[in-house]
Amino acid sequence: MKVFFTFENPLPNTAADAEVFVTTANYVARLVSASWLHVPLPEATGTAAIARLAGMPVIRAQAPLRPAVLRHLACGLTMLLRRQYWQADLVYTRNLWVAWIAIRSGRKIVFDHYRPWPDQIPLLRYWLYRLVCHRNFLVNICHSDYTREKYLELGIPAEKLRCVRNGFEPERLRSPLDRDAARLAVGLTDPRKTVIYTGRLNHKKGLDLVIPAARLAPELLFVLVGSAGEGPIETMAAGIENIRIVGWQPPDMLGLYVRAADILLIPPSWNPLAKFGSTVLPLKVFLYMASGTPILAGDTPDIREVLTHDRTAYLCRPDDPQALAAGLRALAADPEAAARRAEMAQLESRDLTWDARARRIVDIIAGRLNSTQAERGTWGRAESRVWISQSWRWLLHLLRTRSWVLPPSRTAAATTAGPGVRDA
Repeated sequence: MKVFFTFENPLPNTAADAEVFVTTANYVARLVSASWLHVPLPEATGTAAIARLAGMPVIRAQAPLRPAVLRHLACGLTMLLRRQYWQADLVYTRNLWVAWIAIRSGRKIVFDHYRPWPDQIPLLRYWLYRLVCHRNFLVNICHSDYTREKYLELGIPAEKLRCVRNGFEPERLRSPLDRDAARLAVGLTDPRKTVIYTGRLNHKKGLDLVIPAARLAPELLFVLVGSAGEGPIETMAAGIENIRIVGWQPPDMLGLYVRAADILLIPPSWNPLAKFGSTVLPLKVFLYMASGTPILAGDTPDIREVLTHDRTAYLCRPDDPQALAAGLRALAADPEAAARRAEMAQLESRDLTWDARARRIVDIIAGRLNSTQAERGTWGRAESRVWISQSWRWLLHLLRTRSWVLPPSRTAAATTAGPGVRDA
């Protein structure tokens, strides 16, 4: 199997989407006969360094770095000029434009993305249906059942939609240091139990919820790791005695912070999934599970796919600072129960490595390449009615808020929250 990977954003890149795509490509490349990565690069960046990162030869895309829309267009068009593109058995991408160009040029494609595009931009629903149902569209690798269900609602055959969740890199957690030694290594000398968050510090991650919760739980120390400078969250946290802001950390130091935590925090907010659409089943979930440290997260549909309240984590009601503070206190007050949940999460993480993800994907692709069955979609009047009504909702939302992402309706949000929400 020969695979032409194409990524539309410049490398190196610390964004989660870059980590997912490049790491997946790196592990898949070890399992196939040949692979290449087509990617735009800054002039000062050589292809050799990115090739070491990706584990395969790198082809510099003939595309400007800015503006982003022009870069994406150029990446899709100029890949046609590369002989490796025509030598490959398939094109592996996370970009809908690139997928469409590849299909129009007669190539087979694999699409790998986390967003539920049919819900977030309903205007695309019929176009997405036609695209995914094309005979050369092998499979859509969804990162969550939540996203897969949104595509199934279009009438797309289930065989073309597979959920393969993201993973973690075991090397990040192989430090010989215990929790106390890790705390000293990262400069945490405060004796209070420590709640640690790792990732980007912005309002899209639900961190505005953590600030009032910290005020309600002064007996806990909150460490937010991943600051890029002065921003709204840093401003909100200024002057709060039990909050520490830490800058962006390389992978080895990030592992030390995870090991230093008494509790690992995934902000329990509906907003990253529903309002901003920028996060579906956060990447940090898998590293946190593998760490053997107690986890607190929100009782949201994506999180519930991998974490279960009182079994592998403490899940609290979303968007409620008091519920968050109460949940953290409950974890801190009962270390035996917290340790039991953490141990179970660690056990369940064993099959969630990047290597395991790549092997599942390669098996799926091999099966799809060898399949002789021609699946047919089932788009009908019901799907058309939803398409039209949701497109109007999306257009009104765009005009009112200037946001391209349509949040779920209030009914859908209430249904998703369901009876399992914790009152903490």
